[in-house]
Amino acid sequence: MTLLCVPLVARTVEEMVADAAAAAAAGGDLVEIRLDFIQGFRPREHLPLLLRGCPLPALVTYRPSWEGGQYEGDDTTRFETLRLAMELGVDYVDIELKVADKFMSFISGNKPEKCKLIVSSHNYEYTPSCEDLANLVARIQAVGADIVKVATTAKDIVDVSRMFQVMVHCQVPMIGLVMSEKGLMSRVLAPKFGGYLTFGILNAAKTSASGQPTVEELLNIYHIRHIGPDTKVLGLIANPVKQSKSPILHNKCLQSVGYNAVYLPLLGDNLASFLETYSSPDFSGFSCSLPFKVDAVKCCDEHDPVAKSIGAINTIIRRPDGKLVGYNTDYIGAISAIEDGIGGPRSKDAAISPLAGRLIVVAGAGGAGKAIAYGAKEKGARVVVANRTYEKAVSLANAIGGQALRLADLETFRPEEGMILANATSLGMYPNTDGTPISKLLKA
Repeated sequence: MTLLCVPLVARTVEEMVADAAAAAAAGGDLVEIRLDFIQGFRPREHLPLLLRGCPLPALVTYRPSWEGGQYEGDDTTRFETLRLAMELGVDYVDIELKVADKFMSFISGNKPEKCKLIVSSHNYEYTPSCEDLANLVARIQAVGADIVKVATTAKDIVDVSRMFQVMVHCQVPMIGLVMSEKGLMSRVLAPKFGGYLTFGILNAAKTSASGQPTVEELLNIYHIRHIGPDTKVLGLIANPVKQSKSPILHNKCLQSVGYNAVYLPLLGDNLASFLETYSSPDFSGFSCSLPFKVDAVKCCDEHDPVAKSIGAINTIIRRPDGKLVGYNTDYIGAISAIEDGIGGPRSKDAAISPLAGRLIVVAGAGGAGKAIAYGAKEKGARVVVANRTYEKAVSLANAIGGQALRLADLETFRPEEGMILANATSLGMYPNTDGTPISKLLKA
C-alpha cells in the first residue's frame, strides 16, 4: 500500500508537534519532519521533543539549500543531526544522492535496522528522459538506499509518463514524483504505479514542494486508498484547469456506482501529444474544455453525429480496440440549463422548447459557443454569434443560419425584450473571474 506522508514545515517545534497531531487526525500514515524549516533549531534539545511524542511514524529530512531546502550550514552538523535521529528511533531518514556516499561513511554502516534510508534526487528544472531516469535510479540503488526517491519537474503533463515507466520497473521501493501543477497526476496515481509513498499537505499554506495536493483532497476527492494497478484513469484536460469542480463531482459519482476509476484535473498544453502519450487502455476517457474542444475533433478516430455537426468535442472515450470516439454533450447541458432558467409556462407540446422564437446572442465561437449556437438553433431560436475574431463569428453564423457580430459590437447592440445572452468566452473563467464580454454597466 502506498503510504500517505504529511510534510511538516512549521517554523517552531511547538507548531510542528501540533501539526503532527493534525496529520494523524487527518488520516496520514507518516509525517516528514523538515528540520530545515525550524528557526533556531537545536538538535539535542528539539529532536527528542519532535520524535518521542510523534503520533505517526516519522521521516526526518534536513534539506540543504543546494537541493531546494532551507539549511545553509555544513554537512557535518547536518549528518550528526540525522545520526542522532536514527539513535532516537526515527523510522526514515532522507539524504541527498550528492552526499550519500559521505553520509554512509560518516555513520560507518551503523544504521539501526528499524530505520530505512531514503536516498533522494531532486530536479527543479525538468524531467529527464526515461534512460536518464533509469540510470539515476541505478546510481541511487548503488549507494545502498533502502528506498529510492526521485523528484523532477513537469514542463508538460506528458513528462509524468516517463516517471511512471521507470517506477513500474524499479527493483527496490521507489518514491517517484513530478513537481508543479502539471505533475499532479504523479502524486495521485502513485498507488497505481507502485509508489512507496506520496505527499499530502495539511493546507495550502504548509507546502514543501510545488504541486502538492492536500490530505483531504487525496483521501476525500481522489479516494487514494482505493487506487490500485487496475484503476482506470479519467480526467478533464484543459488549460487552465485547477478552477474546475469536475473532479469533485465525477469522483463522487464513480464512488457511488462502484466503478474502479479516478477522475483528475489534467493541465495540458497539447491535446494530441497528451492522447498519444497516455494511450494505454487504462487511460480510458477524458473531458475536454478550453482550449481543446475544437482540436479534439482532429484527435478522434470517430465522432457522434452531433459532435461532427457542431465541430467540437467535450468528451473522448477510448474503446477497447484503442480507437478514440468523440462526443458533444455540451449542447444538452447548456440548452437544458437555459430552458430551465427561462422558466414560465411551457407549451403543451413537449417537442416545442421555450427557446423557440427567442433571440439568443452567443458570445464566443469556440467549442462551447458552437455547441450553444447549434443547440439553440435546433430548439427554434434565432441566433446571433458575436466573436472577437469576426471571421469565426461569420463561419459559425453561416453554419447555423444565424447572424454574425464583432464582440465589440455588443456594446451598442440593442437587445429586444426576453433576449438571452450566453457567454461562451473565457471571460469570467479562471483567472479572469471578473471579466465579462460586455460592460457590467451596460443598460438594456
